[in-house]
Amino acid sequence: MATSAPLISKSQLSSGIETLDHQERHSLDDTIEKYIEGFGPAQYLQVILVSLAFLFDGQQTFISDFSDAVPSWHCTDFSNQTCYSSSNFCNLSNSEWAWDEPASSSIVSDWALECGSSVIVGLPASSYFVGSLIGGFTLATLADSWLGRKKLLFLTCLGMSTVALITAFSTNVWMYSGLRFVSGLFRASIGTCVVVMSTEMAGKKSGGFVRVVGFLFFALGALSLPLIAYLNRGSPWRYLYIYTSIPAIVYCIIAYFFVSESPRWLCMRGREAEAVAILNKMVPTKNISSSILKSAYKPLDHEQSNLDIYSSMKSLLERRWALKRLLAAMTLGFGVGMVYYGMFLGVGSLGFNIYLSVTLTASLTIPSILLLPYVMERFNRRSSVVAFGIASGVCSIVCAIIGEELKTVQIIMSLASAFCSCAALNVLQIYTTELFPTCVRISATSMFRQAINFGPILVPLLVSAARRNNSVVYGVFGSVEISCIFFVIFLPETRGLSLSNAMDEQEKKDNTNAYVS
Repeated sequence: MATSAPLISKSQLSSGIETLDHQERHSLDDTIEKYIEGFGPAQYLQVILVSLAFLFDGQQTFISDFSDAVPSWHCTDFSNQTCYSSSNFCNLSNSEWAWDEPASSSIVSDWALECGSSVIVGLPASSYFVGSLIGGFTLATLADSWLGRKKLLFLTCLGMSTVALITAFSTNVWMYSGLRFVSGLFRASIGTCVVVMSTEMAGKKSGGFVRVVGFLFFALGALSLPLIAYLNRGSPWRYLYIYTSIPAIVYCIIAYFFVSESPRWLCMRGREAEAVAILNKMVPTKNISSSILKSAYKPLDHEQSNLDIYSSMKSLLERRWALKRLLAAMTLGFGVGMVYYGMFLGVGSLGFNIYLSVTLTASLTIPSILLLPYVMERFNRRSSVVAFGIASGVCSIVCAIIGEELKTVQIIMSLASAFCSCAALNVLQIYTTELFPTCVRISATSMFRQAINFGPILVPLLVSAARRNNSVVYGVFGSVEISCIFFVIFLPETRGLSLSNAMDEQEKKDNTNAYVS
């Protein structure tokens, strides 16, 4: 018996669902998108001001490459045949060798840590990332709840910069490590605020530019360090913290008065009048009224009234789909972050000129960032993460296999791994903001970034412990990254989809997309 044709096709049903949903609820995202779809001078200025925080974050993150470096040394007693350039100076008497530069140029020589435990030598850098990990968990919900994006960015950046200035006056490694911990605690949410605020201030058409700016500033922060350190060579390591912290404090004061709050977050908090004032300032050619935003978000007011300091985190943990996405994204962040930060923090162990090696590593991240808009526009998020992640892991493992016999090849492979891990990490950071709605976006993105910070906690300890055989470290980096990268299969594709604002809205979109596909 012949079967009858369906009354409506799948595409018609999907269209009907979307039409009905639109009739019941106008999307806040679509409403704001309508007014900010162009990218005017005011929006451009906002993105630049917000992204500048990333530059100072980059400086404080990688400053230990120079302040905590083991300085070069030379033999002083040439009549003694026990001292060679390849000797372990810990087995020599103090009269047989000396540092090439004043002892005050590094904390290692300043506090005589050169022959100490690898845990002690790597403690300050690890403390910074432990603080960042804890800070992400404790501060993340503040931006989604009562404090907001702008105030959290200001307070965390100011806190990080002020503590960095105080760090210059440390008297021993324990005080120094403690201050690095507090500095990391404050900086935890800077990157999250920059990425989310920039994304929420720009329209979809300007997304490529916005995504590049923040990451470029972070790379420029890392790239500026070798120049500052080179000009400071032979001077106390304390000057590095002074030279990088004071400009950051000045920036915080400027940002407080000139950076605007995210209009989307203000609407989520029921502050439509403030959102309208900011939108009209960013796009003065369009007349926006509070009634338009209220009507766009009115059906979701019940979620708005329940927002508190813990609501966003509770929403992430209570909803199975959100928890699944969060855990998968965090696993990816851990694997890719270990290689990315490992290539920066472990670059000195390659026996290459520290100024040149950090410069090359930081420089290679810039083309990977500039490649981001093209990758985000042309390729799926999941396939991009897999391709860059596996390439980075393979290059890192190659570094371990060839060892130090082929030093030039090892350096090339480490740079290639840094390039690919940076590209993978940049895609992942944007991908994560697209996976979650506005009401929990900061919290989810911050949790993801804390997973990234978990890897670097181990990196300084691994590098310090393997000073005589750094090839092992690169093998660990690559193996961990490749193992973690396949967790991307648990995440949905988000390319071409609009951002959601509430958890229920996200679920409806996911269900519709799953049915249609």
